[in-house]
Amino acid sequence: MNGLVLVYAALAGLAIGSFLNVCVYRLPAGLSVVTPRSRCPRCERSIRWYENIPVASYIALRGRCRGCGGRISLQYPLVELATGAIWVAMVARFGPTLAALSGAVFLTLLLGIALTDAREYIIPDEFSVGGLLLGLAFAALPGGMPFLCAAAGAAVGFGALYLVAVAGQWLLRKEAMGGGDIKMMAMVGAFVGPWGALLTIFLGALLGTLIFGPITLFTKRLVPFGIFLALGAAVTHGWGDELIRWYWGLLSGAG
Repeated sequence: MNGLVLVYAALAGLAIGSFLNVCVYRLPAGLSVVTPRSRCPRCERSIRWYENIPVASYIALRGRCRGCGGRISLQYPLVELATGAIWVAMVARFGPTLAALSGAVFLTLLLGIALTDAREYIIPDEFSVGGLLLGLAFAALPGGMPFLCAAAGAAVGFGALYLVAVAGQWLLRKEAMGGGDIKMMAMVGAFVGPWGALLTIFLGALLGTLIFGPITLFTKRLVPFGIFLALGAAVTHGWGDELIRWYWGLLSGAG
């Protein structure tokens, strides 16, 4: 593959990662992601364009605001680097194709969801509902997932988690699942199809139980389930077909 294509993918990912930082900070608070311009949260000084170059500006400023000298969160360059890595990985895997663009957008949305759920226990509709529309739009284009498969995936993802939420509320006598998680699964299903949606829910529940379950027992903290659904969806996107084939192979062997 032409190395220049990967460079373009990296630059696009870094720029989108910079915008993702804005979304993660502003969307849970109901703020516009367009205005006002980015500014220091301490001194309110507007950030100049040359101070907002992904990763490079953080290094040049040594992680501090030029105005007040306050520390800039390490989250900003890390999210930019992670998003850049996502876009490079998708182009390296699929080439400069619709599948690469779809995968990069999907994984970027999952990263945004994981961050907002971890910070605020919120999954903004801009990520879930907006992502659902993007997933269906990709499926409507030639070369993408069949549109009916994407629509079925969205329905299965939404319906399956909704049933889990209803059953959990009946058993626990309190809300067991947030509406954001349910809408998120509609988005996930649009990108990975019905079997992928079910695998995502299984993996998310497994990871949530193993990682956060012990913490919940001792602290009574709510489980930010969106994080684990995002992890499960990322695994499903990367290796879902292999996992499903392996599982069916076990069943057929046992029969």
